[in-house]
Amino acid sequence: MKYDVLCVGSATVDTFLTVEQPFSSLKLGDKVLVKSVEKRSGGGATNSAAAVAKLGLKVKTLTKLGNDHDAGLILAELKALGIENICHSKSKQQTDLATIISSTKEKDRIILVHKGASTDLSAKDFYSSQVNPSWIYLATLTGKSLSAAYAIVELASKKGIKLLFNPSLYLAQQGTKNLSKILQNTSALVLNKEEAQALLKTSSNNFQHLLKELQQCGPKIVIVTDGKRGLYALQNHTIYSLTKTPKVKIVHTTGAGDAFTSGFLAGLIKKYSFEDALRLGQVNASSVIQYVGAKNGQLTEKEAKAMMKKYKIQITIKRL
Repeated sequence: MKYDVLCVGSATVDTFLTVEQPFSSLKLGDKVLVKSVEKRSGGGATNSAAAVAKLGLKVKTLTKLGNDHDAGLILAELKALGIENICHSKSKQQTDLATIISSTKEKDRIILVHKGASTDLSAKDFYSSQVNPSWIYLATLTGKSLSAAYAIVELASKKGIKLLFNPSLYLAQQGTKNLSKILQNTSALVLNKEEAQALLKTSSNNFQHLLKELQQCGPKIVIVTDGKRGLYALQNHTIYSLTKTPKVKIVHTTGAGDAFTSGFLAGLIKKYSFEDALRLGQVNASSVIQYVGAKNGQLTEKEAKAMMKKYKIQITIKRL
């Protein structure tokens, strides 16, 4: 049976540590008192899948997990959301882990990531017959799993499935040449400014230049986000600028990118106007950053519409 979105990427268990000291005051050998500890699930595949499901779409994931307790936590969470993981085997490696250390003084963070099971995905771990959504949301796969990403992209091309590509910084650093097979088959590319610069191997801060260069690599839609400063998008020779984001209390920014991208994609699938799809993504991200955890604060469609109405986000349109 056809479904709306297949979310491909990693699944992690995230541990959030909050310290009161500024990072600049710490030195090697220090023993640092942790103010609070919270554990949540994360990872590009499950963050995006949960967000899309909460917005009312039918979604599945493709992510490889280990044979451990953390994998059980992730699968139980997916099941509660009605999400099936189509990977039919488990890795001998540990399920991915991340530790996010935040400073209350500097409002910044350090993220320590262990890539385990997610690097072990291969084309043998799923059946091509199960890859039949309207859209594929391709997050980051690294190591051995990158070959599985190419297999997914090839399937998408053969089956006429639209592809949204949302690479992380360490994947974007491979550059447009190495990722050309993915980019040429991408319908929508979403990444932040740092990732866009890394992908193009440029230090340019000119968003119009970044958008045009990225679009020339294949994607019909390109979106470059810039945190609280907003975002810029290019589609059909038109640049959309969103430079005033909702003023909300920022508690933690983990998961904001996934929330935005998932909201935007849900808007496209649900036939929102392009501008409203951008707004849907923005309010979803603005909600998530008010909570600890990449999935906390993800909105339902009803909640998102109410938030869009409340903040009346302005978007500037420039025809090229």
